[in-house]
Amino acid sequence: MSDVIKLLPDSVANQIAAGEVIQRPAAVIKELVENAVDAGASIIKIYIKDAGRTLIQVVDNGCGMSPTDARMAFERHSTSKITEATDLFALHTMGFRGEALASISAVSQVELRTMRKDDMMGTCIVIEGSRVLSQEPESCVHGCNFMVKNLFYNVPARRKFLKSDQVEMNHILREFERMALVNPHIEFELTNNGTIIHKLLGSSFKQRIIDLFGKAMDRQLVPIETDTSLVRIQGFVSRPENARKRGALQYLTVNGRNMRHPYFHKAVLHCYEQLIPADEQPSYFLNFTVDPESIDVNIHPTKNEIKFEDEQPIWKILVAAVKEGLSKFNVMPSIEFDMENAPDIPAFNPDAHASHGLDLDTSYNPFDTAPSGKKESSVSRSVHTDWEKLYEDFARNRDESYAGISESAIDAFPSEELPEDMPDPDFSGDFDNSLPGSMQLKGRYILAPSKNGLMVVDQHRAHVRILYDRYLDLARLDALATQRIIFPEVVELSPSQSSVMESISDELVSLGFDVAFLGGTSWSVNGLPSVLDSVNPHEILLSMVDCVTETGEELGESLRNRIALSMARAAAIKPGAQLTDAEMEHLLSDLFKLSAPGYTPDGKTVMSIIAFDDIVRLFA
Repeated sequence: MSDVIKLLPDSVANQIAAGEVIQRPAAVIKELVENAVDAGASIIKIYIKDAGRTLIQVVDNGCGMSPTDARMAFERHSTSKITEATDLFALHTMGFRGEALASISAVSQVELRTMRKDDMMGTCIVIEGSRVLSQEPESCVHGCNFMVKNLFYNVPARRKFLKSDQVEMNHILREFERMALVNPHIEFELTNNGTIIHKLLGSSFKQRIIDLFGKAMDRQLVPIETDTSLVRIQGFVSRPENARKRGALQYLTVNGRNMRHPYFHKAVLHCYEQLIPADEQPSYFLNFTVDPESIDVNIHPTKNEIKFEDEQPIWKILVAAVKEGLSKFNVMPSIEFDMENAPDIPAFNPDAHASHGLDLDTSYNPFDTAPSGKKESSVSRSVHTDWEKLYEDFARNRDESYAGISESAIDAFPSEELPEDMPDPDFSGDFDNSLPGSMQLKGRYILAPSKNGLMVVDQHRAHVRILYDRYLDLARLDALATQRIIFPEVVELSPSQSSVMESISDELVSLGFDVAFLGGTSWSVNGLPSVLDSVNPHEILLSMVDCVTETGEELGESLRNRIALSMARAAAIKPGAQLTDAEMEHLLSDLFKLSAPGYTPDGKTVMSIIAFDDIVRLFA
């Protein structure tokens, strides 16, 4: 019987490796830019066509390569970064595995033009599917010019399962932001289909954050800096009042390399306990500098997972540094008093006569019971009348606040759709209108009697469920009218957010929004769906953009559902809102008219029933 184990050809081995290293166009850009950084480039330009499907071009002014090095660079495990195993624990470069270029050339058509600074002539090499088609001398500028064409042209299954251009472009923008943040001294330029998206000059770390994410970041950042024998931590965290429910900007780097580290992420969140709501997260941009021998970068081909030798001590140092920064710069939200109706308080004058202008009854004793028939003193009468008036004002203000939560709010409108296989409990037979009325608990839950016990309903989730279904029904009928805004609101977005906004603008129009592009990264909100009441246009627009960015939904029904969910969350009554009896009854009535009242669109429980038998056991 003949032998069956054979050595795979290099072209097959490279395609297998490409499955781990090159998952999408963003990974190609990451690898090529990291090579440019290692080559000492000060200017890196990236050109994209069709979100990287047709062309990815990276041009740098680094040291360039000789003709021999240019050919060797595409061989597997060929690198100039390390020479022996011990070098893995003293890395000062982004790359070291020698797999990236071999993997890229295995699944695309690559052209490389490169020349060293002191050479008179450069070289041009053309590779297709790991096969070298040509290599010729060519006059070119010093540095490297990589052109990657028709990515996954020879792997149809991989190319077929790439997402839409907008989704892939979002991944490219996320990767570009990470690389630009970790190299603020380098000038970057990103162009997509002939349109310049980013043009960043070399700058400080804080200025690079502002250039990427908008000028508003300048007022939101708190500097963090500490230096110990184990680690040096530098960077910025956001103020607690600027925490976000979605789309928090969270970046960790170590020795100039991006990393994902859940343990250190939890350390930062720990510092914000009691400062921000549980459903919000802070933004942070933190750089760690440690001894290269104390970390292990060779965990995954993407080199984003890093192990630290002194993880726990660094966790404590990080917590102390962030807490010190938050306290040092007094970032607790300030108390702002309403001065519009405040009384005038005269300045103190020690020479003025101490007269208060009061008519005092010196014979009045509050502990004496006035004899029958004796006229009540003017002071007592005044005090009694003032307290009654104060209580009347209090009662009137309370009633007005309750009236503010009108039935229109109940009639108006949390990421994944409810799985189809999740059974929705049938509560239709539990709610009994004939039983005594409902009551509210701590402004968050509605307690309603049911035939089987006591029903507890989360009022916010119930309203989200009602509005989500209502908005989708109206959207399918194209019945969402637009309410024009008297004073249109201008919303400033980051370049990546503006790109997402452009892709979903047509879907927003079908849902009743009227938005217009003003140029640059500015958008004007001219109208909102008429069913949205008392909603901040800026907040709802950002929430929808962040939702689409995080989930990567493509255009179509799924995106419409996602936007409808964001609208429902924005318009739903908030936890803590006080409801009248009529409003609670209205809310429960609308909830039980739905086909699936038991769960929110993202699968969270809306209601629960405490069985009568369980209540009896409490008093057994």
